[in-house]
Amino acid sequence: MNIRIATRKSALALWQAEHVGARLKQLDRVDQIEIVPMSTRGDEILDRSLQKLGGKGLFIKELEIAMQEGAADIAVHSMKDVPAEIPPGFVIAAVLERANSADALVGRRGMRLEALDPGARVGSSSLRRQAQLKRLRPDLRVDAVRGNINTRLAKLEEGEFDAIMLAAAGLERLGLGHHISQQFTPEEILPAAAQGVLGIECLSSNHELINIVASLNHANTERTTCAERAIAYAFGANCQSPVAAYARLSGKELTITALVALPDGSEVLRDALCGDASKAADLGRRLADRMLGKGARDLLDRADAMLVQAEHA
Repeated sequence: MNIRIATRKSALALWQAEHVGARLKQLDRVDQIEIVPMSTRGDEILDRSLQKLGGKGLFIKELEIAMQEGAADIAVHSMKDVPAEIPPGFVIAAVLERANSADALVGRRGMRLEALDPGARVGSSSLRRQAQLKRLRPDLRVDAVRGNINTRLAKLEEGEFDAIMLAAAGLERLGLGHHISQQFTPEEILPAAAQGVLGIECLSSNHELINIVASLNHANTERTTCAERAIAYAFGANCQSPVAAYARLSGKELTITALVALPDGSEVLRDALCGDASKAADLGRRLADRMLGKGARDLLDRADAMLVQAEHA
């Protein structure tokens, strides 16, 4: 079988597509891999926040259309950017073993968080990171930063920011891990659901392709991903919501931790639940329900209101 992989044109997206392509090429039933680079609306519009544009789903929609129209067979995504609800007609056929799940600080001159000057400017487009960063350092100014990883590093180098926050996995995949001045533990900054996980999406009707791709699936990563994404789904959250979820496996037991916060970090609700790893998605739903009972919905509604107010300010 020949497999065409739809991908964005950024260096990281191309790396991810080529990485998956190399894994697929090792399979006996795969004859040829073709990379199909595409430009998405999310890549093209850089002068507005993702929240205003509709979230990171903008990076994915064009790739799904390419699969529907027969221009590509699969798409490779960072699962943290994939909406909690997959559109009808599509399926995540496999997730690869999780890479580094941590959030990373890249500071000028290698500065760590505690060394940043009072009022220092930190670049991050993630409300989840912003809320938790402000919890650790309320004095910092956190401003949105768009563009690919190299663009963001250039803005840091040019002095537009004193530090920026990125996913450690993305930096490491591009050989840029040496820029990391600090990696945060989940206790300090809880990651996004499925951060560090690559997923392979295809049409749910293509059973032969699903069967081939599924051979790359990593069972333990699938369990933690299901638990974490169940949290986001239950909250009705998207990848820009100030919501975090992180699951750890220990033998047959899974511990899922989740967090909801106001964007300014002034209020944070954090909770955890342990249970049977074979019931990962159910465990995530149970934790979400418990947090909703503790006021998570009110926090999310207030977070949305703060965003609307900020946009009209």
